[in-house]
Order: sequence, then C-alpha cells, then structure tokens
Amino acid sequence: MTGKVIITCAVTGGIHTPTMSPHLPITPQEIAASAIEAAEAGAAIIHLHARDPETGRPTQNPDLFMQFLPRIKQSTDAVLNLTTGGGLGMTLDERLAPAHRARPEVTSLNMGSMNFSVAQLGSRFTEWKHEWEKPYVEGSWKTIYPNSFDMIERIMVEVGRAYGTRFEFECYDIGHLYNLKMFVDRGLVDPPFFIQGIFGIAGGMGADYDNLMFFKQTADRLFGSDYRLSSFGIGKAQMGFLTMTALLGGNVRVGLEDSLYIGRGRLARSNAEQVAKIRRIVEELGMEIATPAEARAMLGLKGGDAVGF
Repeated sequence: MTGKVIITCAVTGGIHTPTMSPHLPITPQEIAASAIEAAEAGAAIIHLHARDPETGRPTQNPDLFMQFLPRIKQSTDAVLNLTTGGGLGMTLDERLAPAHRARPEVTSLNMGSMNFSVAQLGSRFTEWKHEWEKPYVEGSWKTIYPNSFDMIERIMVEVGRAYGTRFEFECYDIGHLYNLKMFVDRGLVDPPFFIQGIFGIAGGMGADYDNLMFFKQTADRLFGSDYRLSSFGIGKAQMGFLTMTALLGGNVRVGLEDSLYIGRGRLARSNAEQVAKIRRIVEELGMEIATPAEARAMLGLKGGDAVGF
C-alpha cells in the first residue's frame, strides 16, 4: 500500500434523488460537466451512472451514457468507470447494457446480494419534485439488491473477459472479500484487484473505524500485495473514512453518489468541491495524488484508446 493516492469521484449514483439536492447532476450535459470539473480538480477515476433527463430517475439506457461518455473523454484523460449496479429494481441485463455498448476500462462490481436500504431518507422530506422519488426510496426497505454468484460470474465473463475491462470490486461486508477470493481462486479475475470497501449503508458494514481496520487486515491476508485498497463512508462518515484510508496507504472515493454534503449541514455545490477537499487533506498529510496515467499503471488498465466510445 505505497505510492500515490487515486481519487475516484462518483458523480451522481442511483440512490439520491433530485429533491435531496439541487446540485445533483441529472441531464447528460450536467453529468458531463460535473465529471469534467471533478477530473480537473484531481479525480483520476470518474464513476458514472445515468439519469432520465426529465425525471432524474436512475436509468441504464446506454443511449444516455453515450451522450456523456464521449464528451468527458474528449475533455479529460480520466479513467471512466461505469456502474453495473444501476439502480434499485433493475435486471442484470439492464444493468450490463451500458458496459456492452461502451466496453469501458473499469466497471463497478458488487460482490454479493444484500439488504440495501435508503428508506430512512424518505422521512426527511415532505414534498418531492417527482412522483417516483418517495416510493423508490421507501421501497428499498422491502427489497434485496441481487448479485448472486451466477450473476457475478456473468459480469466477470461477459464484461471482464470479453472486453478487457477491469473492476472496482465493491465490498459492503467482510463476506464480500471472501466471495472475491473464491473467484480469484477460480481464475476468473487477475491482479491487481481494486477493492472498494463501502461503510455505512443500511444492510452493510457500519461506518466504524474498527471495521475499516479489520477490512484491511482481512484483505491483506486474502490478497497480499495483489490488491489496491480504496474505501469510503456514506454520508457524514465520508471525509473521516477517506482520511483514515489514505493514512493506511489506500485510495479514496468522493462524490454526490456517496454524500450530498461538504460539511455539517452544508450541501456540496459540486462534485469538484468534494474532490478539492479530499485532495487538500491528502496533500496536507504529505501524500501525492495519482494522475489518470498513474492510476492506469497502478490498476493495470487497458487504456482509454481501447474503449468503445
């Protein structure tokens, strides 16, 4: 766990809704502009979801992805990382459609099925901009996010092996590390493994620093020097977890997908504002941030000239 710190920025996600922040990028133009600003602020990797431009609802329509992916690529050298998680209630075929169209350098890959609830956010608002928002948020209380072993294998084969795409392995629990190790032992993915620990979502690991330490110890034991650690805490835990991860020699992820705030009670005005904050923290701790080229070398990526957009 030595070297420069990779900053990932997750610019819009599939959890927060338009009512929750006026700064959440919705249209392809807004997503592209926010991603470019985040890259200019220091993010080497941009993690991308799409939204219906009229309602803001998460969508995996590949035509919408293709409205912002080329623009971001033309304006920055950042690594573009597409979601295979999509949004709540989507089928696997829906979730994979953008990756099949774009053949990106990186996609996210959730390493297990789980309870995944953001229902608590529903009680914070009495008026909603769109009819879909409240049922979408509150409905997460009674649904399960599915990623069975068969589904994980399909993503590894149909996206990873097919296109040379590598993965941001999203691990919401310690068991997800063991799930990844099982697929490593089967030879379906190769090092270096980019492992993203996610803390604070209802249904996953709590946002406690002891959990982060144990997560790293477990990953060290299972993967040795074959992985790159990254992690983040949801909501108010965001910056503390990022700082701790950097001190442990890992990499960091910010963005309005993970937290809408820049400080206590203050909404972030942009993704770039969060990137600038963690960059300042990292550099004041005496570390350097990685450029996109350095991130590609650290993660063994195929390069931006080998994608489908």
